[in-house]
Amino acid sequence: MRIPLGSPDKHYTYGDCKTWPEDERRELIEGTAWDMSPAPNRCHQEIFGELFRQIGNFLENNPCKVYAAPFDVLLPGPGEYKEDDVSTVVQPDISVICDAGKLTDKGCTGAPDWIIEILSPNTSKKDFSIKFNLYQNRGVKEYWIADPGNKYIHVYHLDYKGNYQKEPEVFIVGDSIERGVIKGLVIKLERVFKE
Repeated sequence: MRIPLGSPDKHYTYGDCKTWPEDERRELIEGTAWDMSPAPNRCHQEIFGELFRQIGNFLENNPCKVYAAPFDVLLPGPGEYKEDDVSTVVQPDISVICDAGKLTDKGCTGAPDWIIEILSPNTSKKDFSIKFNLYQNRGVKEYWIADPGNKYIHVYHLDYKGNYQKEPEVFIVGDSIERGVIKGLVIKLERVFKE
C-alpha cells in the first residue's frame, strides 16, 4: 500500500490541494494526503476501459453520468461546509453520479451513487479497508472492487442501516452483473476480463 505523504501531524484540505502542482496526483482521506499510484498497467487500463464503455453506452441519454479518474470527488465531513475546508478528496477509477446537483465544474461534491476501484499491488489494502470504510460512512450506495489478477469483482451495497453487507457478492469471468443502482444495466464480465 502507498504510504501517506507529509507530516502525520499536518491536516490537509481541498484548499491545500489546489496549490499543489497539477502533475502530482494525490488524494486526501480525512486530512491525510496520499500519493496516487504510478500510471496503471495495461491490464488495469483494459479493464477500466471496458467497464467505462459498458456503463457509458448504457447511460447515453440518461440523467446519471459516468466519470473517469482523474475526477475529484469531495466527500465533506461534519462541519466542512466550504469547499476549501473539505478534508477528503478522492479520485475513484470510475464514479457514477445520478444527482446533477452534486456536480460542479471541478468534479463532484457529495457521495456518488456508485464507485468502482480497480486493484493494483499498491492500492489493494487501501481499497479494501480505508476506502471501503470511507465510502460506506459517506453513503456511496454501491462500491465495486475489480481484481485484475484473480479476475473477479466484489460488489457491496448499502443496507437500510447505511452499512455494506459483511460478505460481498463476488462475480467471476462468465458472470453478468445485472443488479445495481442503475436499473437495467448488465455488465458482462467475459468482456471485462478477456485475455
